[in-house]
Amino acid sequence: MASPSIDWRTGLPDLIGERLTLRELRESDADTLFVELTTPEVTRFMWAPPASALAFEHFIGWARGERATGKYICYGVVPRGEQHACGVFELRQLQPGFLRGELGFVIAPRLWGTGVFDDSVRLVLDFAFRVVKVHRVEARAAVDNDRGNAALRKLGAIREGTLTEAFWRDGHYVDQYLWAILDTRWGRPSPAEGR
Repeated sequence: MASPSIDWRTGLPDLIGERLTLRELRESDADTLFVELTTPEVTRFMWAPPASALAFEHFIGWARGERATGKYICYGVVPRGEQHACGVFELRQLQPGFLRGELGFVIAPRLWGTGVFDDSVRLVLDFAFRVVKVHRVEARAAVDNDRGNAALRKLGAIREGTLTEAFWRDGHYVDQYLWAILDTRWGRPSPAEGR
C-alpha cells in the first residue's frame, strides 16, 4: 500500500495486488492495449478507445500530463508474470481538490472472471480514499451491462439512480446507472440497496 504522504502528481506509486501490479502506463504498453482493448466485446460498453497503437501512445502522454496537474489518475493493469498493461483503471476529478472523482475501467476479456478486476479496483479505491483523499467516487454503467453493474454492487457501491439517455452507443442513446462509494463507507458492508 502506498504511503499517504506520497505526492502522486509527480508519479504514481506501483500498487501490488495478489494477481497483478498496477503501475503508471508506459509508451511500451501501447501495442498491447490496442490489441487487448479494441475488440467489439470490450468496446461495447465504453467510449471509443484510441484507434491505433500510436493513438494509445498519445493517450498515455496525455494521461501523464493530466496526472501532473492533479486532475487524472490512470493505472495500467499488469497481470503477474506479464510485462505490459492489458487493462486500465482511471479516476477523473469531478470537483476541485479531487473531493469527488469518477471511476472508469476496462480490462482484457481473457482476464474477466479471474479476480484481476477485484484486486485492481480495491487497490485503486484504497489509493483514492487514503492517499488522494477523495470523498466520493462515482461510476456509471449502461443498464444492460450486467457484468459491470454486478461488479460495482459486489464492491459495495450504492446505485443512486438512472441517467436517462446518458451514453451514445450503436447509433442510439442508452441509459446508465449511477453508482457511488463514499470514503466513510469504504471497507464496510453495504446495505442491500440498488438491487
